[in-house]
Formats: sequence, C-alpha cells, structure tokens
Amino acid sequence: MKKCTVFAPATVANVGSGFDVLGFALCDVGDTVHVKKSSTPGLVIESIIGANNIPSDPVKNVCTVAAQALLDCLEEKQENGYSFIITKEVAAGSGLGSSASSSAAAVVALNELLGSPFSRHDLIPFAMKGEALASGAEHADNVAPSILGGFTLIQSYEPLRVVNLHYPEELVVTVVHPHVEVKTVDSKRILKQNISLKTAITQWANVGGLVAGLAQENFELIGHSLHDVVAEPTRSMLIPMYEQVKIISREMGGLGCSISGSGPSIFVLTDSMEKAKNIADSLESLYMNNFISCDVYLSKINKMGCQVIQ
Repeated sequence: MKKCTVFAPATVANVGSGFDVLGFALCDVGDTVHVKKSSTPGLVIESIIGANNIPSDPVKNVCTVAAQALLDCLEEKQENGYSFIITKEVAAGSGLGSSASSSAAAVVALNELLGSPFSRHDLIPFAMKGEALASGAEHADNVAPSILGGFTLIQSYEPLRVVNLHYPEELVVTVVHPHVEVKTVDSKRILKQNISLKTAITQWANVGGLVAGLAQENFELIGHSLHDVVAEPTRSMLIPMYEQVKIISREMGGLGCSISGSGPSIFVLTDSMEKAKNIADSLESLYMNNFISCDVYLSKINKMGCQVIQ
C-alpha cells in the first residue's frame, strides 16, 4: 500500500458532567486525511483544503506532529517519507474536536500504510500529541471517540485507560455551532482552578449517574446527570443565547444539553430523531432571529470511529 485516506469524525467532549473524561463521536461530519508514501525522507503537508488558518509547517501542524510521534515509536527507522493532504470539515475553535479529528485521521492512515503495527487503542497517545500542540495538554476525550467510535470514558491518563461505554441505540444528538469565536485557551483560562468539596461531590454524582444512565438505557437519569457544575457556569458566559438554548431544548423534549468541548457549540441529547429535528429547527431560528449565523448537525452516535475510505 502506497497511499491511504481516512475519515475521522467530529466529537462531543465533556458531555456535561464528564469534564475531560467523556466523549462521543458524531456521524457524517469530520476531517479527512490522505497520506502517501514519498521517496523523500520526512513529513510534508502537500495541501490543506477547507481552512485558511491551519499551518502547513510540519512541526506546527497537528497531523504531522501526531504522525511523527507514531514514527518515533517504530522499531525500524523509516527510510521513506510521507506527504499529507488534509481536508477540514470541522472548524477550528468550534468545540467539536477539530484538532482531534485531524490528528486521529493522520495516525490511523499512517498506521494502515505501515501494515497496522499498532492497535486502534495504541494510536490514541500519538493523536494526543497533536492535541497537545493545539491546546497545550494531551487530552484524550476527543481523540479517543474519534479513533474508536462510540461513547468513551478516559478512566485514567497515567497509565492511559480508555473504556467504551454502552449507550442506548435511540440516542440522537442535535449540535448547534453559533459562529462566534471562543478560543480553547480563553475557555480554559476562565475556569476556576479550585472548587469546593460540595461542587466536586455534585459533579462526581452526575458523572456516575450519566454512566449508569447510559448503561441502563435510563433516559430520565441521563437527562438529570448531564448537568455540569464545574465548567458550564463560567464557559456559558462566552456563548450567546446559551440559556435560551437550554430552555428551548427542555421545553421541546430534549433529555438535556450542555457545552460541547470548550464551546461555542452546544449539544442536545434526545431519544428520537423527530425531537432532534424539531429542536434543531428551533435553535437555528433562535440564532437567525438574533442575527447570529450557525451550523446545525443531527446525528446518531457514530459507532465506527475512524474509517479507511481508500
């Protein structure tokens, strides 16, 4: 095999109460990376499609940084090089795991070209190197579901332990991405570095309730447990119409909603496609009526994760 193309899905991370540990993959929206063997040693970014603000310098691009991390762990040094064509569909700064999608696609494609020396789980730490370049920390709550698919829990970082969670097949997510800029660095900076024991206990209870609700397919428990008392109170201030979105979602039968990743995207979980569509239409109208453009996505949870498409 001399070339490989991989699609990596966008993701919703944190999922309300699961700050930095929970995430799930979306269908149909994501980044695509094409990797080709080259006779010239080293990594080269041939082109970037769909974005103008992504660096093409291999040491500054998440795809090639993640790919280099993989190559550095091979027992045999590679004499040939690799070129990359990156197609961006996930906007940077959207809160939908843009850097994670690109990093995930890059390492999965390169692994295929090398004859799959690493398992999908083994690829997660390499993709995390791309995340570190983008956000300053090696988070896995986006890259894990993008690579593996489904709903994932990062049970531990040292050592890295990723758990695939059971979830109800009926779950449908509506995601609205208002076109406002929320930088990940800024959204992290405003978080409180210390929280009270009472707040911590509430968050732990909600995380446990969410995982239990997913496992038991208990929609009421899922809805009650999405509430985030750690990040949402401050991050929501950066997102226009956030409280209105929550009110509309609740009134229209949504199980619950919260911020996707660092924002500004907001996700709403429902138990039917009909409810999800109705909520999507209402949220799109809300932002349009307030002169804010937005993207709206409807999705089941993506079971596949990264897909080799060529």
